[in-house]
Amino acid sequence: MADVVQVRLERMAEEVEDLERRGLFSRAELDSIVRRRRDFEFRIKRPSPLKSDFLAYLHYERSLEALRRLRLRKSKSNKTKTKSKSKTKSSWAGVQRILTLYESASGRFKGDLSLCFSYLQFCRQANHAARMNKALARAIRFHPNVPGLWIYAAAWEFDHNLNVDAARALMQSALRSCPHSHDLWIEYLRMEVTFLAKLRARKQLTLGHNVPTTRGATHNDKWKQENAGDSFWLCTQMQKQSQARPRIHSGKKGLLILRVIYRGAVGALPDSFHLRKAS
Repeated sequence: MADVVQVRLERMAEEVEDLERRGLFSRAELDSIVRRRRDFEFRIKRPSPLKSDFLAYLHYERSLEALRRLRLRKSKSNKTKTKSKSKTKSSWAGVQRILTLYESASGRFKGDLSLCFSYLQFCRQANHAARMNKALARAIRFHPNVPGLWIYAAAWEFDHNLNVDAARALMQSALRSCPHSHDLWIEYLRMEVTFLAKLRARKQLTLGHNVPTTRGATHNDKWKQENAGDSFWLCTQMQKQSQARPRIHSGKKGLLILRVIYRGAVGALPDSFHLRKAS
């Protein structure tokens, strides 16, 4: 164990030297940081580490990263003539260490939802899409019956990745795992209402600029492409109704989707007052 800890500390040497070279921490402060990290590393590398060991280490590293950023901003404000945007080792090493700690902690303590959501929140704050996608996939695999995780994942795809198909697919999978969650049904409806509002705003903008009618066909094709990822039952319901009315305005299609989802929600939760109120 001592050898493993020593190797990890040696890998931090370049980061520590960079922090001193940039004047963000003094030599005495860096010596203290190395001692604290050595202590934390021994605690989390023992045979049965406690969750409190990981949480304490995470708290320390997040506080240290916040202090580094604060001092970096002050350093840049005092050197207005220097406009170098090059990133060095210390620019990303702290965030990377925190992400690695979160991954280790959430993997060891799989049942801790608060730790899981804390990890996801940090990934969002760090704008680390790759880690976020990996963390969400693992969290849902460990907790398939937690509606909040599905909603978080769908919101990430819808708001951050702008991927409507992926968000819908997640919501459909969520409803298969948690068919009686009124929160899931309400959030699914809210997501479709938001998407419909965006479509209408886009159309109003198009009409406002007197765009030729060929844009309308492109708009409908885009809508079809974005809605291609719906579940089989939803597509079947829409096909049955669209056969009776083969030409429907895209806005009406959006309303049709909402009606189908709402009927499914009422069927799954006939006694849900919150669901009927949300409508």
